[in-house]
Amino acid sequence: EFYDLVIEVAIIRPGPIQGNLAHPYLARREGQEAIEYLDSRLEPVLKRTLGIPLFQEQMLKIAMVMANFSATQAEELRRALSFHRSQERMQRVEKKLRTALAANGVADAVAAKLIGAITSFALYGFPESHAISFALITYASSWLKVHRPAEFYVGLLNNQPMGFYAPATLLKDAQRHHLRVQPVSVTESDWFCTIETDHAIRLGFCLSQGLQHEHVESMLMERRRAAFRGFWDFRSRTRFDQDELRLLARSGALNPLAGHRRNALWLVEGTFQQGELFPPTEVQGPLAPMAPVERLEADFATLRLTTGPHPMAYLRKGLGNAVWRSADLLQAADGTRLRVGGLAICRQRPGTAKGIVFISLEDETGIANVVVYPELFERCRLVITQESFLLVEGILQVRSDVIHLRAESIERLPTFALTTSGSHDFH
Repeated sequence: EFYDLVIEVAIIRPGPIQGNLAHPYLARREGQEAIEYLDSRLEPVLKRTLGIPLFQEQMLKIAMVMANFSATQAEELRRALSFHRSQERMQRVEKKLRTALAANGVADAVAAKLIGAITSFALYGFPESHAISFALITYASSWLKVHRPAEFYVGLLNNQPMGFYAPATLLKDAQRHHLRVQPVSVTESDWFCTIETDHAIRLGFCLSQGLQHEHVESMLMERRRAAFRGFWDFRSRTRFDQDELRLLARSGALNPLAGHRRNALWLVEGTFQQGELFPPTEVQGPLAPMAPVERLEADFATLRLTTGPHPMAYLRKGLGNAVWRSADLLQAADGTRLRVGGLAICRQRPGTAKGIVFISLEDETGIANVVVYPELFERCRLVITQESFLLVEGILQVRSDVIHLRAESIERLPTFALTTSGSHDFH
């Protein structure tokens, strides 16, 4: 099972795109494609990867078996494969390889396929040792996510930016896996996110947009010395400037001391002198609490995330049954024409994908994968690249355990004024 994971790590990198978007190794493993070898001499080299060259070591072995490359020549090939994807080096080695294959009696058609495999590998492949290292990280991360979810998500949130997914997406994934996420609070939060129980975490001030670290640390020192007795006690003992206080109020971090966000904003604007002997009375202000959508907008403005419902949950009633939730795509048949909508959290256009763009759309139930072919991408480039929320119509394609929507039309999905995290685009 671990070696299967090693292979999947190797092939998850963008390689030559097949007609059905499935990697040939996966097709062979699932019995959808026959296991074949270009030459019988390759069977010992490629048997464990079902006839598909996946690792750098296999490429070198192919050159040694099929072209009688020496150790020195194989080392030159290895350097060409790994030296910043050098086209000049690859062309030099390719010429030597073609000559050696012909001298060793390899048919021209077979030689062309072998050279094509080796040169295309230089664009995306890596050694088996790298795949094993990544597989180990993947295995350990998967184990943590299943058995110690609080530690897993806190570790990711406290080490941003990293990876494909922004904190907002990680947070929603945590909640879908039954982890309770407590909001930022001046009475409970530290600078970093923390673990409260095996099934609950507390967000930290490190996720807030616009707070000075030293001001937060000063506040934490005061809180450790004595709990804050109320808003004015908090204000008298902390160093936050007016903009920071507004941010804390709008994010809900002051709710334990002020009741709700609008009252906190009311109190923040009150007149107060540092060291004042008799601070103003902490009375409930005249403003009503924020509505759910207003809290959502405030969360994204101050934290770029929300512990409340996903934005798509608010839009769902207006969309009706015509727009599918990502989690429900499992129930749809291959070839079904349907629509999905969501927040674009990732846009990718791998160099080996022949111009195809892959978009990840997040809604309140999970993530839907959308495939955009070059003609549609060029036609809808501005919408795809500039809009945060997209509505996509297309044909569902189910390939074993891989489900994606082949887009036929893409448009902007009108939503609230949200300051979302930047998506992971074209890296």
